[in-house]
Amino acid sequence: MDDEYYMLLALDEAKKAEKQDEVPVGAIVVDQAGKLIGQGYNCPISDSDPTSHAEIKAIRSACRLMNNYRLPQTTLYVTIEPCIMCMGAIIHARIQRLVFGALDSKWGAAASLYQMGSDSRLNHQPEIIQGICEEQTRQIIKSFFEEKRRNRDKHSCCGNPVG
Repeated sequence: MDDEYYMLLALDEAKKAEKQDEVPVGAIVVDQAGKLIGQGYNCPISDSDPTSHAEIKAIRSACRLMNNYRLPQTTLYVTIEPCIMCMGAIIHARIQRLVFGALDSKWGAAASLYQMGSDSRLNHQPEIIQGICEEQTRQIIKSFFEEKRRNRDKHSCCGNPVG
């Protein structure tokens, strides 16, 4: 499988989130033949749902298509390292491979803050590959939050936030 090619598809999903003013994270699921079977992007704000992360949405759509709550022999591509909730779903779904772009030092549960995917106390350990399209995946998040800060500062008076 061409991990870079699929990560670029996940980045396309992240751009959809960004257009909706959501944190730009995107994810796709592919089967062992390389066929796209699930996709999603972050939208917890617009969905009023804290579980509406890109990974969860991609897993849900793949499970519906496969008519199974397990996704063995699949790969999940996600632009940013999954959080604890998403790693739990990845493990429960029995996803074979997790491929992500940039680490998330505040929320990451695959390699940085926690290492759930390699915890032998759990009944499934997906293969984890990190750093695919790392600069592009890091840049989309960085730009998003820089723009948020610029807009916040624009709407403040004398250093005090408005609202």
